[in-house]
Amino acid sequence: MIFKLFKNLATLASLVALSTFANAQDWKPSGPITLQVGFGAGGSTDTLARVIGKSLEAQTGWDIIVENKPGGGGVAMFSVLATQKPDGHKLGIGVNLPILMQLSLRGDKIPFKADDFDYLATIATAPLSIIANADAPYNSFKEYIEYVKKNGKGKVGFDAGPQKFLIMAAANKSGVKLSLISHKSAAEIMQSILGGHVDIGFSAGTHIKYLESGKIKLLAVATNDRHSYAPDVETMVEQGFGNSVEPFFILLLQKAMPMTLKPLWLRCWLMH
Repeated sequence: MIFKLFKNLATLASLVALSTFANAQDWKPSGPITLQVGFGAGGSTDTLARVIGKSLEAQTGWDIIVENKPGGGGVAMFSVLATQKPDGHKLGIGVNLPILMQLSLRGDKIPFKADDFDYLATIATAPLSIIANADAPYNSFKEYIEYVKKNGKGKVGFDAGPQKFLIMAAANKSGVKLSLISHKSAAEIMQSILGGHVDIGFSAGTHIKYLESGKIKLLAVATNDRHSYAPDVETMVEQGFGNSVEPFFILLLQKAMPMTLKPLWLRCWLMH
């Protein structure tokens, strides 16, 4: 289950932090270490950042601050990170696919390039799902499409570009009209679903507690394979829509960071 994944990440962060602390005697931060998150508070990326931040803080004694800079699936945060002073105090946590898609489609309009950062770690896969309110009159994405065909235009919440393209492809294949509503995080999508503002939406973990409490249900798995915590829920491909996305949570450093500091942060994640 996804909660086991989070627990493993916390354990890993603690072990790695001990290594960091042991090897950081020649450098101390002059202020807080900032983990900048490319999505809003309460979502899966934010949750990961806070788990890691708390573990690092507990082991090193350093102040770790999580800052949310949502927008463009991570573009807003990485745009800021690319221009900040590269003093070793700032790292970025985001999701790979939205950034790669944005750089590919409109790289000339984005104020940074992939080469502005050094890849530090893949933190985890994102178990992306399509969800709906528990009392919705459909139990799969395929049933939702049939519902929209009979009842008119549907509304879908998303917070990253790959999700948008996945839904657009399904809508085009099915010949239905879907309004795509952009959100800052999966937590915001969840509130829109519970409040009836959208029919369905995407989540990579934020939905778990709502699923367990019976407030929402899973319509489809958006990644390649079914989720272990919901083995009976079919993937989008299995439901006949032919596409999936496989996003990863990633941790990046500023490329211009002093070379003497990079080994310190690299050692932090050598065990990953």
